[in-house]
Amino acid sequence: MKISSATALAHGAATIVNAIATRKGAAFGISLEVRAEVELRDSGGVTAVNMEDPRLAEECVSQVLGLFDYDYGARVRVQSEIPVAKGLKSSSAVANAVSLATFGALAKRHGAIKMLRIDKEMSRQQLIIEGEEVKDETVLGVGIDASKAVGVTITGALDDAAASYFGGFVVTDNKKNRILRRGEMEDLAVVLYVPEEKRYTGEVDASELSVFSREVDAVWDLALSGDLYTAMVLNGLIYSTAFGYATAPVRLALRSGALSAALSGTGPAVVALSRGNPDKIIRAWADLSGDVIETKINNAKARIIS
Repeated sequence: MKISSATALAHGAATIVNAIATRKGAAFGISLEVRAEVELRDSGGVTAVNMEDPRLAEECVSQVLGLFDYDYGARVRVQSEIPVAKGLKSSSAVANAVSLATFGALAKRHGAIKMLRIDKEMSRQQLIIEGEEVKDETVLGVGIDASKAVGVTITGALDDAAASYFGGFVVTDNKKNRILRRGEMEDLAVVLYVPEEKRYTGEVDASELSVFSREVDAVWDLALSGDLYTAMVLNGLIYSTAFGYATAPVRLALRSGALSAALSGTGPAVVALSRGNPDKIIRAWADLSGDVIETKINNAKARIIS
C-alpha cells in the first residue's frame, strides 16, 4: 500500500574542468531536466521501473531509507531529457532527483516541506524529517555514495553532482569533498553537439590520464580564479587529446562566435556557450553526424515539485 510520494526536479550539467586526472573539477548547470517520483510503500523492496539500468536509482532510495529506522518499500519512476553516456551528467542528475524525492516523500510522512523566506525576493525549500532539517550536503552525499557503489563515477563526481544540484557553477576538490567556489552563471545560450557514440564514465581508465595532471591542475587554477571560459576550452582540448576525439566541433563553434566551447566530461558531447543568438553555432554543426540541442544555463537549485 502507498504510504507517501514526492517528485523532485534536478538538472544536467556540463564540464569546465574534468576531475578525472587530478580529482579537482569544475562544472556548471544546464537546463535539461530530470524528474524523479518516489512512492513509498508499506512493504516490499525498492524497484525502479522503465529504466535501462535501475541500479543507481534503487541504490539512492536504499541509502536514504538506510539513514532512518523505517522499513519501507519503494517504487521509482524517472523521466529525463538528458542524453545518457554523453558527458552531460545524466547520472548525477538522476542521483540528485531520486535522492531528493526520497527525502521529500519521507518529509511528507514524518515531517514537513516548507518554504523559508530569506528576504523579499528570495526563499528556499526546507525538508524536515522527525524535527530535523535535511541538509544539502546529506542529499548530495547520498547521490555520490550511491554513484560510487554502482560504479558510475571515478572521482566521486562532487563537481558534477553539485552543479546539477545547486545550478550555477562550482569549483571543487573531490578528493577532500569540498566545494571551494560557487556562484551563478551568466544567462547564456547553451548549444550541445551530441554524437551517436556513447562513453560510460565507469569504463574510463583514470590512470592513463595522470600524464596530464600538471596541465589540468593549471587549468583548474584558472577556473578557481574565475576564468571559467578559458579553463573550459583548455580542459576540453586536453581531454579531447587524451580520449582521441576530433576538435573540429570546438573550432567550428569558436569560429561561429561561441564565448566558449569544449568537450563535456568524458564526451562525446561538446558544449558551446553564446551571449547572443546561437544560430551561427547551430548552423556550423548542422552537417555533423549526431544531434544538436539548444538549451540554456541553469542557476536554479534542485527541489521538490509535488
